[in-house]
Amino acid sequence: MFNVLASAWALLLGMMLLQLGNGMQGTLLGVRGQIEGFSTLEMSLVMSGYFVGFLFGSRKAPDLIRRVGHVRVFAALASMISAVMILYPTWTNPWAWGAGRILIGFCFSGVYVTAESWLNNAASNENRGKALSLYMMVQMIGIVSAQGMMLVADPGGFILFIIPSVLISLSFAPILLSISPTPAFDTTKPMTLRQLFDVSPLGCVGMFLLGGVFSAQFGMAAVYGAEAGLRVGQISAFVSAFYIGALVVQYPLGWLSDRMDRRLLIGVAATLVGVGAILGMFLGGYFPALVVSAFIVGGMSNPLYSLLIAHTNDFLQHEDMAAASGGLVFINGLGAVAGPVITGWMMGVIGVHAFFLFIGILGFTMAAYAAYRMTQRPAPSVEETDSYAPVMPSSSPLAVEYAQEYAIETAQEDAEESE
Repeated sequence: MFNVLASAWALLLGMMLLQLGNGMQGTLLGVRGQIEGFSTLEMSLVMSGYFVGFLFGSRKAPDLIRRVGHVRVFAALASMISAVMILYPTWTNPWAWGAGRILIGFCFSGVYVTAESWLNNAASNENRGKALSLYMMVQMIGIVSAQGMMLVADPGGFILFIIPSVLISLSFAPILLSISPTPAFDTTKPMTLRQLFDVSPLGCVGMFLLGGVFSAQFGMAAVYGAEAGLRVGQISAFVSAFYIGALVVQYPLGWLSDRMDRRLLIGVAATLVGVGAILGMFLGGYFPALVVSAFIVGGMSNPLYSLLIAHTNDFLQHEDMAAASGGLVFINGLGAVAGPVITGWMMGVIGVHAFFLFIGILGFTMAAYAAYRMTQRPAPSVEETDSYAPVMPSSSPLAVEYAQEYAIETAQEDAEESE
């Protein structure tokens, strides 16, 4: 672990600064939108813009990198992120904010692709797993720490918009001044969605539903908190609980997933997402219960991303896993685009607690479908289910592909040792 830190500390530091800025701007817009009098539906469209841009960027960023190189792409996109964050408070209009969120989503997707290719190039086969784990931890720590920074100034002013802009600008320095050489860059063409569904119906359906759950958390949690009348400090703690839960639960669930039928574990985790959502829906007026609900939902839903990828891998040859990961990420992105819009519409029609109702419906639907799929074909033997690799839902397709490659290498090494 220390060897990974020594070789990639500058890159990880830069990514933490980027996550501080990203995590802060998402929560800040949710709070500021309520101050500006934006409707819940307007805010849901604003928040959905990030996932529209991210989905588009995940497709276009590799072409940009091939055309002009890693350094130019990273510097240009990060500069645009910094500029948009400064512009938010100068033009408090939901359409302007929505356009800004689309642009920021596109830019973050490109920045992640660039940084993750650098990280993979800096890691060796022996420490790639540790590098991926550190990268995920850095993302989580950055997002959680960003919530605490919401308390340093009034969200109705300009300072809280300046801080993430400065953090993004500062992230350039450790990355661009320390990274050399430029890594080779190539991505795997994803298999068709039809082929992917034929291989793993649960992987496809689960990824689509999970996209809605994750985007509701990442995009609408602060909007929910503002509409529910929470103070800024309470909103920060509420949003943080989702990611702290994910950080705490990711590895225990990963350990279990290599030792049992993954469909059963997916069903249990999805059921607990629904249970956590019900807790928040009925006991949300009691703040400690609200935090516990967020911890359960975040702790169970975020690891589901890696579980669904690993489950799909159980029915694939090693050479097809990287191609399948691209399709799964795309399906997840489609669900993520729809999530905030549906959540915002439901909150406007039913009330603020529809935030949890939406998450609960998706969680229980996934659990029911997992139970159904268990009746359709037998599970692979436990000895064959050893390709779990932790990865964040907010990561780019490239990080997922690298995690797949690492899981394949580990599985092959374990098979050789057992012979």
